[in-house]
Amino acid sequence: MNKQLFFLVIFVFTLSGEVLAQKIFRISERFSDTKHPPAPDYSNISHWAALPIMKDMADSTPINSGLSETQNTAKADVFFLHPTIFTAEPANDFIWNADVNDSEMNIKVDNSTILNQATAFNGACKVYAPRYRQAHYTAFTTDDENSADSALDLAYLDIKAAFEYYLKNFNEGRPIVIASHSQGTVHAGRLLKEFFDGKELQNQLVEAYLIGIATPGDYFETIQPSDSPEHTGGFVTWNTFVKGFYPNYYNDGLNKAICTNPLSWRVNEEYVPRTENLGGVGLKYKFYKQPVDAQVHDGMLWISKPHVPGRIFIRSKIWHRADINLYWMNIRENVALRVSTFLTQNKAHEQ
Repeated sequence: MNKQLFFLVIFVFTLSGEVLAQKIFRISERFSDTKHPPAPDYSNISHWAALPIMKDMADSTPINSGLSETQNTAKADVFFLHPTIFTAEPANDFIWNADVNDSEMNIKVDNSTILNQATAFNGACKVYAPRYRQAHYTAFTTDDENSADSALDLAYLDIKAAFEYYLKNFNEGRPIVIASHSQGTVHAGRLLKEFFDGKELQNQLVEAYLIGIATPGDYFETIQPSDSPEHTGGFVTWNTFVKGFYPNYYNDGLNKAICTNPLSWRVNEEYVPRTENLGGVGLKYKFYKQPVDAQVHDGMLWISKPHVPGRIFIRSKIWHRADINLYWMNIRENVALRVSTFLTQNKAHEQ
């Protein structure tokens, strides 16, 4: 893994007056000295966190939003790669990578990232989200680069296998959105390079939402950063911090990153007020209107303190965990726009 391109931050998310902090465990053993969980079988639906053919958390919409999911009529697919949930001390013999058969881990994945993040795409896409042997959080903090790379490589083997199964059994030539957060974005970037960048499948790419990992504008050969709400075939990316804050790892990738403003879908540094924010989701999947503003600055997305219940108690400067939550409705609307634009453009091309 090239640490100049990728970084991960401590999972702390403050919203609605509460602080959620996952306990962080750091592995001391080498990857080569530990046991590894069995590979998933993607013909088994239990090895998917979300599929259109089963009832799952990706089918949800916030109760107080007035929205509903429309996967039955969606004309595009989203292949969603979830972030690192494997952060605590392993509960079994599998240390560096999580077991997709671990029911407790799967519940955590489903009730966090699938519910709060993948659902942003269920208004315009059928949602496909594979379970995978995600690398432990240690892979992003250790000095043992061989073990970190091996753990991430193992995780990517699953992502690749799941995507190949999806292409063969589900896609049927439909437009594809790639969406990801954090560790998921590490794998999404690799997947895009292998399957889309300069390849025939790029013709099916609606957009890539590569969120929560510092990504430079020239990361791909032919897939370019998008700089308008309706642009298709490109990628958008951002990492969220409180206004005026530079993390101590800024020079490990953020200094070279491109950043998209999810309120304007531009990459310029124009400030966009929270009145343009269509809504976010917080604790217990509650919908909040106009929670926060946004401004691109030096490769980061800067925000003011969110306008949510209990904001007086909010002290967070790193908003990594809320990269999607804070802009949930804007993402939802934007996906619908890009899918519509893509379909229109391709219909015109065919004619």
